[in-house]
Amino acid sequence: MSSIQVREMHRSDWGRVRDIYKMGIEGGIATFETKVPNWEEWNKSKLTYGRLVAEIEANVAGWVALTPYSSRQVYKGVVELGIYVDPDFQGRGIGSALIESLLKICQKEGVWTMQAGIFPENIASLALHQKFGFRVVGRREEIAQLHGEWKDVLLLEKKL
Repeated sequence: MSSIQVREMHRSDWGRVRDIYKMGIEGGIATFETKVPNWEEWNKSKLTYGRLVAEIEANVAGWVALTPYSSRQVYKGVVELGIYVDPDFQGRGIGSALIESLLKICQKEGVWTMQAGIFPENIASLALHQKFGFRVVGRREEIAQLHGEWKDVLLLEKKL
């Protein structure tokens, strides 16, 4: 089995990051997003730290990035993570490698709460987050529609 290398994401990774994000959108259980944003939109919405890619044999196989929970100063230590793995590479420990690295960065950056919103049917993502100590703190029922269908979202959090 090839080893996984986790490193900081660079602007030059955007093409592959975008492609993996598109696969997540098309899968229908990863995000309410319906189209991939351009680099400028994506870049502006994410924190400057905690942007990581995981590579196998120099191929970007997954990525993770953080979004601030709020612009209010009192929430500066609360972040939301988004993690995406190419379906061809799922089940190979990429998600775990990304979260392990991300947790170290968040601790250094003074993050005190990490959260994630996950569709209940995304069993793999739920299991991955729970493996790292995220716990379900609520269920937002019929919070939004995706392709005309009401969807629930489970809210998970981890205290650091």
